[in-house]
Amino acid sequence: MMEEEEFEFAEDLEAILHLTPEVQLAIEQVFPSQDPLDRADFNAVEYINTLFPTEQSLANIDDVVNKIRLKIRRLDDNIRTVVRGQTNVGQDGRQALEEAQIAIQQLFGKIKDIKDKAEKSEQMVKEITRDIKQLDHAKRHLTTSITTLNHLHMLAGGVDSLEAMTRKRQYGEVANLLQGVVNVLEHFHKYMGIPQIRQLSERVKAAQSELGTQILADFEEAFPSQGTKRPGGPSNVLRDACLVANVLDPRIKQEIIKKFIRQHLSEYLVLFQENQDVAWLDKIDRRYAWIKRQLIDYEEKYGRMFPEEWCMTERIAVEFCHITRVELAKVMRTRAKEIEVKLLLFAIQRTTNFEGLLAKRFTGCTLTDVPGQKRPESPLDPTNPFLEDEPGEDVGTDKDEDLAKPRKPKAPDNPFHGIVSKCFEPHLYVYIESQDKNLGELIDRFVADFRAQGPPKAGTEEGGAVLPSCADLFVYYKKCMVQCSQLSTGEPMIALTTIFQKFLREYAWKILSGNLPKSSSNSGGLTISSLLKEKEGSEAAKFTVDELCLICSILSTAEYCLATTQQLEEKLKEKVDKVLVERINLTGEMDTFSTVISNSIQLLVQDLDAACDPALTAMSKMPWQSVEHVGDQSPYVTSIIMHIKQNVPIIRDNLASTRKYFTQFCIKFTNSFIPKFINHLFRCKPISMVGAEQLLLDTHSLKTVLLDLPSIGSQVLRKAPASYTKIVVKGMTRAEMILKVVMAPHEPPVVFVDNYIKLLADGNPETFQKILDMKGLKRSEQSSMLDLFRQRLPTPPSGADGGPSLSFSAPTPEQESSRIRKLEKLIKKRL
Repeated sequence: MMEEEEFEFAEDLEAILHLTPEVQLAIEQVFPSQDPLDRADFNAVEYINTLFPTEQSLANIDDVVNKIRLKIRRLDDNIRTVVRGQTNVGQDGRQALEEAQIAIQQLFGKIKDIKDKAEKSEQMVKEITRDIKQLDHAKRHLTTSITTLNHLHMLAGGVDSLEAMTRKRQYGEVANLLQGVVNVLEHFHKYMGIPQIRQLSERVKAAQSELGTQILADFEEAFPSQGTKRPGGPSNVLRDACLVANVLDPRIKQEIIKKFIRQHLSEYLVLFQENQDVAWLDKIDRRYAWIKRQLIDYEEKYGRMFPEEWCMTERIAVEFCHITRVELAKVMRTRAKEIEVKLLLFAIQRTTNFEGLLAKRFTGCTLTDVPGQKRPESPLDPTNPFLEDEPGEDVGTDKDEDLAKPRKPKAPDNPFHGIVSKCFEPHLYVYIESQDKNLGELIDRFVADFRAQGPPKAGTEEGGAVLPSCADLFVYYKKCMVQCSQLSTGEPMIALTTIFQKFLREYAWKILSGNLPKSSSNSGGLTISSLLKEKEGSEAAKFTVDELCLICSILSTAEYCLATTQQLEEKLKEKVDKVLVERINLTGEMDTFSTVISNSIQLLVQDLDAACDPALTAMSKMPWQSVEHVGDQSPYVTSIIMHIKQNVPIIRDNLASTRKYFTQFCIKFTNSFIPKFINHLFRCKPISMVGAEQLLLDTHSLKTVLLDLPSIGSQVLRKAPASYTKIVVKGMTRAEMILKVVMAPHEPPVVFVDNYIKLLADGNPETFQKILDMKGLKRSEQSSMLDLFRQRLPTPPSGADGGPSLSFSAPTPEQESSRIRKLEKLIKKRL
């Protein structure tokens, strides 16, 4: 029973002393200690082992026990002292709380006293200032009354004077007085309920109406609508009347301007009637010469009569432009069949020149004042789609910078652009049809020139370069685009874009695709002896050097057309109206040029590929079972390397300006050649051990040549692209692995199958069948091997079944190069 009680007491003690991690961390921060007894994870066994590490240390166990007991006694004394010290803490806390409550009550009492005193002070201040506020209100009302009476006196006197001056037509004095009367009357809007004030307001309105009617009558008398003769010059009365009109209803001013301009341009409508000879487009200069004379005449006679802010000179010119646009539209509708391209362009050029002259002379501030006339949109900044500066522009930055950043306008926009020339837009189909015809003739000339001059010759500057006709075509496109954008930025630009698309496709078909050499189907076979003859080996190439240069030239031209067409699309979108931008799309034409590039690369690949076919055929026909020793590289390898050295340098030199497409050529040729080489490798059957070693040496030679393909025959050594190198290494390593599997003994079969799976990682039974055919195994042996292969196929490639299979694990690059060096040494010794 005693033991059970002690055990329960110990459990209770542990439960009481168990602290949470947060409390334990706080204790460690407040009372840091290095004593193991203070640690939360204290272990008694480890602590005892620390005190008594050896049996000899148990000799002073009594001393250790006494020290611990002394420490326990001190801790008990400290605890007792702390407990006793906390006996009176509760009573002290209650006393402090009561004192705080008493202090708060006293504080509240003082705050209430202060608040009462503040309210009494505020009431006292209000009583003191009450009389002062009354005096302030009285002063303000008195001032307002005096001011209103003064205004009323001024208004009454002004109305009387205004009526008297109106009857006497003293417009100079009326102009100053009327504005003052109107300003004073504004102060009486809130007093309109008073009859006398309302009567004065009605008298002012009557005077304004009478002034307006009187001034219009004076102008009608001075400038009669039906009159054929004008007064000698302006009068001072009319000049002062214009000043009065500025103060009256704006409709009076508009009516004066409208009547004067109509009377001033009445002669123009008579001289250039639709049935007059001078009304046709070929004499359009006379219209603009007439208005220039009229403007000069106006400024000399009437320039001082109208206020400067009326901009009468500009208004006359703008109204002339509106009338001219309407009249020209009528004439062109009536005589549409007589409009020719040269005549239309002549009229447009003269008109745009006149609009430019107006922009230099006037600001265009009156364009928004004309009823029903929308201010024409400013033309887009002229830009060049072919990275050249258009005439009349200053070059301040590099061309590359111009592509990266939008151009800033060199001059302010022309607000008069299109004010007359807009009438030519419905007839621009004549210009579009003309450009269609001209571009058709240009393409035909390009075709004829190409046939007459022949393809670019190898070794000349033209070999592999961009065809000159390409640059001529886009220069003509630039000229048409700039010219059309000056005529219109609307639907005619869309029509011109359609024409551009049509002839871009025709150029791609007739000039580029139509002149690509046709690959012949001549496939003469070579024997082993013929491969040793350089002449017959060189005849295996299908294309001549000139034909290779032509293909490269067409490829470079297509690449240039692709890039320039993209720039052309961007510039067309800049020129056309924003609402029509989505209709500009040259993606189909860019795809056409991309197809030409792809076809050109494919022709170059097929040519070199076909040149290597006889050599690969000869490789598959060689008796590899009867090869007795390993020699230098085989004749078929020499033939393949010879064709590569003949074609690749020519292609590389002619594609120097389009390096990325030369890289594509190398990649496509490698992707075509390596699978074909492996297929011919499977046809080499049966193969002896020595024959397999010879084929392995040949494969390594081809691998070396292919890795060096991009820079073969070049004096400048350039590292091949990583993507290309990866393709070559992957493909040719597979060929080497096939030969190594062939060289491996097929006994025991399990080891052979496992090593095949490791080296080739190919689960296709047909490939395994071809390996067995290359080894020359009998059908019965092959059948058992295939059954075993199907059984072992699910086994992971990394799982080794036994020690013998390790000898056929995938070799490292160092082991591979060492093996090739051994073969080379063997060849040198035998030679």
